Amino acid sequence: MPVSTPAPARIPDALAGLDVLRRQDPEIAEVVLGETARQADCLQLIAAENFTSPAVLAALGSPLANKYAEGYPGARHHGGCELVDAAERIAIDRATALFGADHANVQPHSGSSAVLAAYAALLRPGDTVLAMGLAFGGHLTHGSPANFSGRWFTFVPYGVDAESGLLDYEHILRLAREHRPKAVVCGSISYPRHPDYAVFREIADEVGAYLIADAAHPMGLIAGGAAPSPVPHADVVCATTHKVLRGPRGGMILCGSHLAERIDRAVFPFTQGGAQMHTIAAKAVAFGEAATARFAGYAHQVVANARVLAEGLEAEGFAVTTGGTDTHLITADPAPLGVDGRTARGRLAAAGMVLDTCALPYGDGRGIRLGTAAVTTQGMGPAEMARIAVLFGTALGTGSDDIHRVREEVRDLARRFPPY
Repeated sequence: MPVSTPAPARIPDALAGLDVLRRQDPEIAEVVLGETARQADCLQLIAAENFTSPAVLAALGSPLANKYAEGYPGARHHGGCELVDAAERIAIDRATALFGADHANVQPHSGSSAVLAAYAALLRPGDTVLAMGLAFGGHLTHGSPANFSGRWFTFVPYGVDAESGLLDYEHILRLAREHRPKAVVCGSISYPRHPDYAVFREIADEVGAYLIADAAHPMGLIAGGAAPSPVPHADVVCATTHKVLRGPRGGMILCGSHLAERIDRAVFPFTQGGAQMHTIAAKAVAFGEAATARFAGYAHQVVANARVLAEGLEAEGFAVTTGGTDTHLITADPAPLGVDGRTARGRLAAAGMVLDTCALPYGDGRGIRLGTAAVTTQGMGPAEMARIAVLFGTALGTGSDDIHRVREEVRDLARRFPPY
């Protein structure tokens, strides 16, 4: 058996299509159903994960997956694209309206694909780029030597203040003046505070650089009005369509009209081939959902839950970086509880609480990174966040017998708030 979690006894109505898979391909169905059960029986606290709506899943599993559509609406390299053109136009219109942007490209297959296209549109190999260092929360596309970004461009990393853990804008300005980058990138995978996009704009303008905002993590909060938007300040905004936004796995790029053609050509034909039309339709669904008052309430609840959870973790003895959070994500050092990040992740996973490790600025080991998007989608609130913090402390501070007890409580909690 490829999975250890038993398949659900009953398939939720929102996932009824899995019945077809179970009849047609039991081997793959076993994996899918096992993962469905795992998601329902554990607490999904990975900051980059969420549960899509049934409507998004329906679009992903639609016959639009059959259509080849290289190019853009009205200018495809294949015939029969009239209806998928309509889907992409709807996605573009909804994205520009939702985020107040002049132009949107909804074809990137991922957040990394979006960043690659932004670099391709604005930079040339060897150009200097100023971005958050990986040790401080920067993404692989912000200069990792294992990534295209670190091989093709010269990255100068900036970090955070050693005492507060907050961005040091004066230091970033000094680096910009010294290195005169072609682009400045603002954005992180583990910085729990809002960047000051206006200050980044001033820094970029002083040295004649493009400003690229990598807003993959906060984009859903921005859509719901729970985080400031980089759109008025950045030349290009790159993002994912999943995470807090609750759409399908994929990317998007927003920019001003003066860069629209360069961005579009950098996506296709320079870095990608045929667009995934089922995914683009699912993005359109997600943008429509994110434009509602209900989603705005959800986005604000995600932040409120994260703050309660951060406070609870501090009360349990964790060292929470920056002293809290403004967003959906929390980073913390479990060392005061006598364990490192990797050990903590393993024990918490055994207790049914799934999260990641992350780099700790100026630290020797690794911390933990978690988010509240998925559990908020499930309907959990401050009371559940406070209880989850206590379960963290119990799981890391006791032996295997108590881990089993915590696992049972986590399962009961998760099942009271089913994702579908």
